[in-house]
Amino acid sequence: MTLFLLVVLAAVAFEYINGFHDAANAIATVVSTKVLTPRQAIAMAAFFNLTGALTGTAVAATIGKGIVDLHVVTMPTILCALIAAIVWNLITWMLGLPSSSSHALIGGLSGAAVASARGDWSVLKWQTGLVPKVIVPMLTSPVIGFLLGGLLMVLLLMVLRPYTPHLIHSIFGKLQLGSAAWMAHSHGTNDAQKTMGIIALALYTGTTNGKFAGLPPFFNFLHTPEFRVSSWVVVLCATTMAAGTAAGGWRIIRTLGHKMVKLQPVHGFAAETSAAVIIQVASSWGIPLSTTHVISTSIMGVGAVKRFSGVKWNVVQRIVWAWVLTLPATGLIGYILARAAIAF
Repeated sequence: MTLFLLVVLAAVAFEYINGFHDAANAIATVVSTKVLTPRQAIAMAAFFNLTGALTGTAVAATIGKGIVDLHVVTMPTILCALIAAIVWNLITWMLGLPSSSSHALIGGLSGAAVASARGDWSVLKWQTGLVPKVIVPMLTSPVIGFLLGGLLMVLLLMVLRPYTPHLIHSIFGKLQLGSAAWMAHSHGTNDAQKTMGIIALALYTGTTNGKFAGLPPFFNFLHTPEFRVSSWVVVLCATTMAAGTAAGGWRIIRTLGHKMVKLQPVHGFAAETSAAVIIQVASSWGIPLSTTHVISTSIMGVGAVKRFSGVKWNVVQRIVWAWVLTLPATGLIGYILARAAIAF
């Protein structure tokens, strides 16, 4: 029971860090265009992250039972996966790099599971989980984000050509409120569910391993003989992510909103709308997408249409390196921690 409580505490910590680490995903553009103040933007993002997190559990099911073989998962496996993801999130947050919390968690879980299986890589669900729902989207979603952001920006420029810059700025200053809210909501539908899946996995593991046997009747809500996401888990993760978002994430906000490309409201609207569409579709299909990858490349696509040389590609290069390293780095950390847990 003590180990389960540690897992829940680590999951809540990860969700909180995820909230402030990924707050920039939803609000960097609306802050950089000065449509909202940072305080207003964070409050809005916290609220709509909450509404999104309360919607559906398809992504949670993918994380909880679609990535690794449930038979090799133990409480230490889950705890090591969460610690690996937390460590990586904090490192990239301190460096101001918008890395993927989703891939950090998936990498940590994969590495810890392989360690728990004594090096047996077959415990990873390559064909049904990792390849179609993690690796393929990891490679395609940034490309789609870049292209869709650029295409929407081109269409807007064609339609808005007859109008004055002042009128465009005024109209899209209002429209960007809606696009930023949608981006925050879609972020909640995807990112918050990943921790829901981890806690649901811990409940299932604890039940099947007999860890909850003999507990007082008050704790019957913990018994989960079949994998499912309980309502209290949904509420816990949703409110924790909203609280984390409310804490902000200024280093990453500066990177996405100011350092990559200079944005105006019409550009922010195009980037946020493109990213929100992609994330919403992925959430409905149960794909644990990297919201960071999608909004970052959408901003790049919009910026490239505005002026290709205006995109600070040296900043982009640092971000891409963080993306590339996330899965193997967290996988290695999770593996080392799990091996250490087995040894002790």
